[in-house]
Amino acid sequence: MRSEADWRALAEKALAGAGFDTLTAHTDDGIAYGPLYPRRTPATPIATRAAGWMIAQRLDDPDPARAAAQALVDLEAGAEALALCFEGAGAARGFGLPATEEALAAVLHGVMLDIVHLRIEPHPQGAALVAALTKLAAGQGLAPAALSLDAGIDAIGPLAFAGRFPDDDVKLRAECGALAVSRAAEGFAGRMVEADGRIYHDAGASEAQELGATLATAVYHLRALADAGMPVAHAADAIGFTLAADQQQFLVTAKLRALRLLWRRVLQLSGLASPAPTRLHVETSYRMMAARDPHANILRTTIAAFAAATGGADSLSVLPFTAANGLPEERARRLARNTQLILREESGLGRVADPAAGSGGIEALTDAMAEAGWREFRQIEAEGGIFQSLKAGRLQARIAATRRARDAEIAAGRRPIIGVTLYPLGDERAPPVLIARDETRETGETPTEGTSLKAHRLAEEAEAAA
Repeated sequence: MRSEADWRALAEKALAGAGFDTLTAHTDDGIAYGPLYPRRTPATPIATRAAGWMIAQRLDDPDPARAAAQALVDLEAGAEALALCFEGAGAARGFGLPATEEALAAVLHGVMLDIVHLRIEPHPQGAALVAALTKLAAGQGLAPAALSLDAGIDAIGPLAFAGRFPDDDVKLRAECGALAVSRAAEGFAGRMVEADGRIYHDAGASEAQELGATLATAVYHLRALADAGMPVAHAADAIGFTLAADQQQFLVTAKLRALRLLWRRVLQLSGLASPAPTRLHVETSYRMMAARDPHANILRTTIAAFAAATGGADSLSVLPFTAANGLPEERARRLARNTQLILREESGLGRVADPAAGSGGIEALTDAMAEAGWREFRQIEAEGGIFQSLKAGRLQARIAATRRARDAEIAAGRRPIIGVTLYPLGDERAPPVLIARDETRETGETPTEGTSLKAHRLAEEAEAAA
């Protein structure tokens, strides 16, 4: 059996004079990770999903009739959940279902609500959308307890996205807590509240910044629910998490595993000796999608989905490969759906609860990422919590600095983008989409750069498409 020294000697021989340290990479947070680690048994196993993950498909078409047809096709072809993304949501990215009761009824016409998991992406009018869904279910003779629903109540995400904050968050937090408690009293059994990291990821955040902001948002909601009278154990179980998965396979796997460690630590400090498992939804990164040579996005989303699966995602949405070009049509949606089906059913990734357990490299990276995420979380808490940090523009400033540093590496050629900065196609045709992406769809009243994560994200999109 070869020793670590044996493997190192073989690697140095293959490097032909280059130093072994040239194989060490660094994350945006400065975490160094190398090519060689001994196998390691974690001191505390990471509790992940029992088996498999739920295949979710986004619905974000502004045409309710077309979205309804998409929903039925998705469910008949293997999707088990529908992620309802309404216009005005941070995750809508220029499109989205009309945020009306009539549109919701049209979109879900023909869908058996008691056998499909539904997810409402966080939205400023989320309470009204949940109420409309409750009414629609009642029309099918279904009580709220019969629904499998993540309600997506989020007091922070829409504010962070828009960059507009109330003078004080006392009323905001009280309303958030009261709403979640009332929904739980009605019988809803899913996650009422969501801590969404995609907003920060889309704006350019590093892994630790995304983790820290997501954790701080969850803590904000935990306090809101506790203040509203919900026991801490029930409040913890009512909170769901959403993270983004890009093509950095090892980093994504470690990031997802690190979130579970971080949330478990928060709950232990809150007095819960045996907290409920973390409920984690993952969507493949919109930030990594390129408008140029979009077929390369199929490779990116496949790697991202693999990383999300090995990282322990409970549910997963894969963005269609033409998402950066416009509203995806059926072929792109089918490829996104089938990516998950192949990974789960044919590759068997869902048969192991934590595939990365015991890998020395992944375990070390998970620990380092958890430590970096905890430092970011503590920094946000020292700034008064997520609301005050965002209102003062402090978190946004750190994310903007990370994005500028990444942009500089791209511009210098140190971080190539296949099909964009490396091996670009000389002559390519635009892929078919239902509606071509037009940046004016996402403009309107432009928030200030200092407090809006939307402004940062639009800059990121423009650079990716350039």
